[in-house]
Amino acid sequence: MKNAIYYTITPHDLAGHLFRVTVAVHSPDPDGQRFALPAWIPGSYMIREFARNIVQIRATASQEDILPEKLDKHTWRTPPGSAPLILAYDVYAWDLSVRGAHLDQTHGFFNGTSVFLRVIGQEHLPHIVEIKKPADPAYANWQVATSLPELDAARHEFGTYIASGYDELIDHPVEMGTFALAVFDACGIRHEIAITGRVPNLDMDRVVSDLTRICETQICFFEPETEKPPMDRYVFLVMAIGNGYGGLEHRASTALLCARSDLPAKMPSSEALTPMSEGYQNFLGLCSHEYFHTWHVKRIRPAVFAPYDLQSETYTRLLWLFEGFTSYYDDLMVVRSGLFDVSTYLQRIARTINNVKRAAGRKKQSIAEASFDAWIKFYRQDENATNAQINYYIKGSLVALALDLTIRIRTNGEKSLDDGMRLLWQRYGHNHELEAREKGISDEKAEMIFEEATGLDLKDFFRRYVHGTDELQLGHLFEHFGVSENQPAKRQKASLNIRVVHAAGECKIANVYEGGAAHAAGLSAGDLLVAVDGIRVPGESPSTSLDNLLSRYRVGDPVTIHAFRRDELMVFKVTLAADDTPLYTLSLSADQTPPTIEARRSWLKWEDV
Repeated sequence: MKNAIYYTITPHDLAGHLFRVTVAVHSPDPDGQRFALPAWIPGSYMIREFARNIVQIRATASQEDILPEKLDKHTWRTPPGSAPLILAYDVYAWDLSVRGAHLDQTHGFFNGTSVFLRVIGQEHLPHIVEIKKPADPAYANWQVATSLPELDAARHEFGTYIASGYDELIDHPVEMGTFALAVFDACGIRHEIAITGRVPNLDMDRVVSDLTRICETQICFFEPETEKPPMDRYVFLVMAIGNGYGGLEHRASTALLCARSDLPAKMPSSEALTPMSEGYQNFLGLCSHEYFHTWHVKRIRPAVFAPYDLQSETYTRLLWLFEGFTSYYDDLMVVRSGLFDVSTYLQRIARTINNVKRAAGRKKQSIAEASFDAWIKFYRQDENATNAQINYYIKGSLVALALDLTIRIRTNGEKSLDDGMRLLWQRYGHNHELEAREKGISDEKAEMIFEEATGLDLKDFFRRYVHGTDELQLGHLFEHFGVSENQPAKRQKASLNIRVVHAAGECKIANVYEGGAAHAAGLSAGDLLVAVDGIRVPGESPSTSLDNLLSRYRVGDPVTIHAFRRDELMVFKVTLAADDTPLYTLSLSADQTPPTIEARRSWLKWEDV
């Protein structure tokens, strides 16, 4: 294919964590071809400077070596000339996350944003990439997992893959190695899951069964008539490690990171299915979250993301909608698929309520502001984050919950948030059969779409809870659905109102909660606690040990705290306060009349009674 951009990528030095990449340009810009690597990856709103991992770069044209000129932190230019050229470079890949690239003797993984230089001015051309196998025969059994369409490669094998342009090329992450692989159909569409990492006795059948139900529930949610998703194939790429959690959405796949203990283990055939662990609940919720993004952010997306400018920050106030509302629907879709019961779901909502109420920042920053500031705050949280900002994921999920219940109540169950989401998809989404009437949604139209879908005036709701910092009043909303919000009485357990972590055998303050005992006394995050009233604070298990020490005191008691700040020993006089950790719970209320039960069934699609 003459009119195309050609790449090769090779796991070149596994021990040194280097991918070797080439890009061939048949018709370079005669004034000098420019190349650039993205500074960030869609779905993770922080400048990450992926170009810093390019170790060396060189070029050839007409069999002559040429030296690319670096123009800025992520852009290079070759000298003027019209002869076909090949750019070659090595990429250091040692980021074990869903956002970057990682390579060693166990596996290889990369996002295109980390490894493929963009040929500026030719992004619209077909992009072809040959994914090569490691040269060492010890890795002869490695395979490839990706949603990138094959050109001259058997599925799951090394070979040549194709994308319609650069935007598509970088939206299909690649996993290579000896992963566990399973295939399943959801609404007639092929789905795959590849799990990398050692997971003893993995119950893949259970994972496949559960994911099938979640995927089909979401497909039918957005396309109740056609039951057809917007992709021809979908791939879950899972890295299972000792401890980890995270996900990143793509147009036909997702990259996931989880703890291997989160995944279910096979049980003897004579034993019943084991109860779902909290870790596995979190894993299914994560899969559901990233799969929901297939529609909501990968296709329905903010206008400023159409197209993406990956070289600098792209500001939007809509992450509360795209991440917060997705965080509401992720667990809800697991409930509607029949995998979480009502009690489990209410426990998970209560946990979210407690996390939001723990953050004093909720009173200072709206979720619209938090969305805009994601580039400098959410992805760069420091020890004061809980006091100064709000998480638009978890607060956004509660706003979505409140909006959904409000719509259901005000329309007597005739409309819901579901109607708004489906109208968003019809108006702004697109698939193989539906052209987008508009490329992206603006801040203003995002709110109007829910008014149009429900026939309600929701301006005051958005003013108070999206653009303002008013406290969400969920209790009276829950009542209509037979759910009680149980607010705990203030506990009389004596506390410093801090969070501590274990650090090198010492008890280190991680967070000082605003207005608490430690704050009033002048203790700070980073201080190393040495003693309480002359008794050493052990560092082996800091939270338990500190709690044990404080358990002998009452609220209001004075104590003397010795602590190191940097290398200076300091003394603090502290008046212990009550432990103010939120402990809200949710349960079914006494009102279980037929109308209440029917309202809850309509919301959760769950036969709980």
